[in-house]
Amino acid sequence: MLREIPREERPRERLIKNGPQSLATYELLAIILRTGYKKNSVLDVSKNLLSRFSDLNELSEATIQELKTVPGIGEAKAVELLAAIELGKRINIPKRSQISLTNPSNVYNFVKEKLQNLNQEYLIALYLNSKSELIQMRTISVGAVNLTVFDIKNILKWGLKYSSTAIILVHNHPSGDPTPSRQDMNATKDIIKAAATVDLSVVDHLIVGKGSYYSFLEKGMMRSL
Repeated sequence: MLREIPREERPRERLIKNGPQSLATYELLAIILRTGYKKNSVLDVSKNLLSRFSDLNELSEATIQELKTVPGIGEAKAVELLAAIELGKRINIPKRSQISLTNPSNVYNFVKEKLQNLNQEYLIALYLNSKSELIQMRTISVGAVNLTVFDIKNILKWGLKYSSTAIILVHNHPSGDPTPSRQDMNATKDIIKAAATVDLSVVDHLIVGKGSYYSFLEKGMMRSL
């Protein structure tokens, strides 16, 4: 239980002493949630919350009903979480609108720190407006060491939700070699066709390796698929 943790090591006290940047994500959530559930401390509830949703992007899109599926999260806590998340979104709106992704080099520089050192394949979709400005970045799936799950339905769902006009697909190759596999090429072709049916344009698929990248757009692959 939280009361068993020495007072100076508790999230609230550490935030006061060292600032919010010193806390892990689950500890920041614990401060918002404040109390635990039955024999579970608020830290346990926070960890369960992060286990239920794959990342903070997914958590930020959760509904009250989805949040309430986590033990210890009732309606009041769900509302408080959504309010805190919405404030964070509003703070980031000006910054997000300034991110312009007009060419593969820009995209690579934007995502490389996030992707190039991971030991699993992550598929990310960048949703853009008509000016090629970033609306939202979303993790679509997490695969294995050499396998990406291309969830077409999920990719398009978020594109429509964000009212985007274009999508850039990005995934990493933990091997360090960004050369696309046959599966990468086939999946890109399928996504381009599916996106066209809902008036979304897939402008590039960029694969991140160790210190390098492969851009389908740069290589002329987007026209030939």
